[in-house]
Amino acid sequence: MWIGTCELDVLLGDVHSLKQKRSVVRPLVAEIRRKFDISVAEVDHRDLHRRTVIGVSVVSGDREHVVEVLDAVERLVASHPEVQLLSVRSRYLSSEDL
Repeated sequence: MWIGTCELDVLLGDVHSLKQKRSVVRPLVAEIRRKFDISVAEVDHRDLHRRTVIGVSVVSGDREHVVEVLDAVERLVASHPEVQLLSVRSRYLSSEDL
């Protein structure tokens, strides 16, 4: 079994309030969840209106599949014009590592 996690540090564009932030982040999180059927959530900077960290996790029997899914999530987030992807931190663990 392989487990992959990814933290995407995101700067939001023309956002001036937490309400506007939610109107950008929630649809993005929902799109990732719907498109890839993986666990995803806003995990940090919830009190800042222009920054967020989106965390995702994937479990699979195949390491290559985990890498492909996390790479596709990164490309999806980077393709959204209303956000700027500042950094990505990915980790891959096998069940033997636990």
